[in-house]
Amino acid sequence: MQLFNSGLGANLVTREAPAYPHSGRPAADERLERDVIRHEPDLLILAYGLNDARGGTSLPLFIATLASLINRVRERLDPLIVIVGSFYACRFRYDDPNWEHADLIGLRQFSDASRGVAEDHDCLFVEMISAFDGADWLMHYDGVHANDLGHQVIADRIFGVLAANCTCLATRTKALEPQIAPWRDESTLRTPILPHA
Repeated sequence: MQLFNSGLGANLVTREAPAYPHSGRPAADERLERDVIRHEPDLLILAYGLNDARGGTSLPLFIATLASLINRVRERLDPLIVIVGSFYACRFRYDDPNWEHADLIGLRQFSDASRGVAEDHDCLFVEMISAFDGADWLMHYDGVHANDLGHQVIADRIFGVLAANCTCLATRTKALEPQIAPWRDESTLRTPILPHA
């Protein structure tokens, strides 16, 4: 298995976003060929929304661009596509007004928009905000990025959706099960009868 992590800090879904001049460039719509298509992935995980919300990208522009990215990929490839909803943040005011356009309500709107795009385009969807909501100890002190524990929560959420939807993850194990001795003998298990007090 090969893993390609093409994530960029402060990245946006489109170069048309208001915060684009202040973002981690190029935007997703500019780097799709270089960072996705040329690798010919079997699995593609797209995680956008947090920076777009913070940077003032309109929901219609976000939705249209995310849908366009999926369509562009599927014109050439057929990977399983997982859309990760907007990540949680617990701090929304900074010294840079270019990134102060969101609040938790806005992040939820972007997450819901991502869910809609995923449903409309036959992609899996991973909701993230509820995993972090109120658990600020999962966040880096900057209030925007997850800390190490938070990243474990993110990985667990993504894997949970994959495991629940991708039978291929268990193909090898299921084939081996008939040849594997049970780890315990169910016939010997008994619930103890406790005396009445």
